[in-house]
Amino acid sequence: MIKRFSISLDEKLLTKFDNFISRRQYVNRSEAIRDMIRKSFVRAEWENIDKEVIGVISLVYDHHQPQLQERVTDLQHKYHHNIISTTHIHMDHHNCLEVIIIRGKSPEVQKLAEKLNAIRGVKDTHLAMSSTGEALD
Repeated sequence: MIKRFSISLDEKLLTKFDNFISRRQYVNRSEAIRDMIRKSFVRAEWENIDKEVIGVISLVYDHHQPQLQERVTDLQHKYHHNIISTTHIHMDHHNCLEVIIIRGKSPEVQKLAEKLNAIRGVKDTHLAMSSTGEALD
């Protein structure tokens, strides 16, 4: 069942919101607001330290950095019980992209992403958080 409600916004904020909607190609304001609410609930699930979550860690690094590949692999082995899948891609002659699908308690998942990011030679790390959306039902 869909319920309607109204909200009041400052004109400048509404203009920024409409520009955001246009850039993101939402069909209308309602869909954009629904999406923002859903994302807020997913973030809230990640704040619950007892909740199992799922995420994707993207890692870009220079494979010429001495022993970096071994450190990345060793760390993944320490978290083997959380890692579902790993894909390694050669971006160019120097750079690699590693995509790690991970599941576990939020603090554990975040800790692995932070440890990977701290390895010398890692250029970029991003943790994309997701969930089953259980909190949305």
